[in-house]
Amino acid sequence: MQENRPPGCENCKNPCTIHLTQIVEGTMHKVDLCASCPNAKNVDDPTGFSIADQLLGLGAGDEMAAGKGDLCCPMCGFTQADFKKLGRLGCSSCYNTFSEGLAALLRNMHRGTEHKGKIPRRFKTTMELTQKIFSIEEDLGLAIKNENYEDAASLRDKLKKLKAQLPD
Repeated sequence: MQENRPPGCENCKNPCTIHLTQIVEGTMHKVDLCASCPNAKNVDDPTGFSIADQLLGLGAGDEMAAGKGDLCCPMCGFTQADFKKLGRLGCSSCYNTFSEGLAALLRNMHRGTEHKGKIPRRFKTTMELTQKIFSIEEDLGLAIKNENYEDAASLRDKLKKLKAQLPD
């Protein structure tokens, strides 16, 4: 069930630009604020954590301020500072330029760095059945070639059962 929340700031009803979620003792609390009201809800720095900090390492903003974060995309000129400020990359070349940090970020956030996608359950079952059928057909061909007719008959029966399970 989706919670109906007013579109405005909880403090002054201006449009929300800050959306915070905090989990305390297993209970989730959401706070929606405009840019000028974070102090009213004791939020010191609503922009203090960003995906850029994760990518570039916590405290990356301090390094950039000191001039240490000089990575720059050769295609669009996007820098680490731009990424930290906007929270997104500038172009497709940025993924190569910032790849080391992105790989580390993805490894921490997900199970890997390679997208494998999902397979619908119905299709996955069909795919697994098709692979079994293919394997048994190969074994059947080998059994016939070697004139092992008892095994061939058994494989033929297994094949019929599996093919009956395939959806139309």
